Amino acid sequence: MAWDTERTKRLILDAAIGEFATHGPEAARMDRIAATAGVNKERIYSYFGNKQRVFAVVLTAELERLAEAVPMDSEAAADLGEYAGRVFDYHRAHPHFIRLLHWEGLHSGKDEPVAAQAERTAHYAQKIAALADAQRSGHLNPDVPPEELMYAVIALAGWWFATPQFQRMLMPDLNDDPEGQRLALVRLVRLLGKPA
Repeated sequence: MAWDTERTKRLILDAAIGEFATHGPEAARMDRIAATAGVNKERIYSYFGNKQRVFAVVLTAELERLAEAVPMDSEAAADLGEYAGRVFDYHRAHPHFIRLLHWEGLHSGKDEPVAAQAERTAHYAQKIAALADAQRSGHLNPDVPPEELMYAVIALAGWWFATPQFQRMLMPDLNDDPEGQRLALVRLVRLLGKPA
């Protein structure tokens, strides 16, 4: 029987997503990833290398999924509130993603490079350029630097899932109301980007 390498890699990465989201890069265990994936632990090492490398591959793959699912282009930039709403929808459907980003932040120093940093920086530069174009065309407030606007959107869309306890305390009327949460986010981002 031929070994399906791509299927095995996918099983490993799927198992690693859950393991890293739950335990973080330090406490994650390769033997649990192997057991969940139904493979020998040595397969993980031969395909991906050490645990830090597996975490980097997982995080990079998850970032690529988000970028593909919620692209930032001139149309998305023109309605930044709806773009933020779509990012919120993605996080709601993939709650592990924010956890992975938080684990990355907790386990990397302020000036330490992170997984695929150059590629990620280039990707964010494209998003910032789309926002700058939307500002020049009058769709967004030109008084807020586009990089700050992008940072605010990323933070605001993800914070609902990173710290849900704040929403419960500050806006208890939105408990168990994800559509209301989404509407609040979209409204806030639209106000933030609204041209004068």
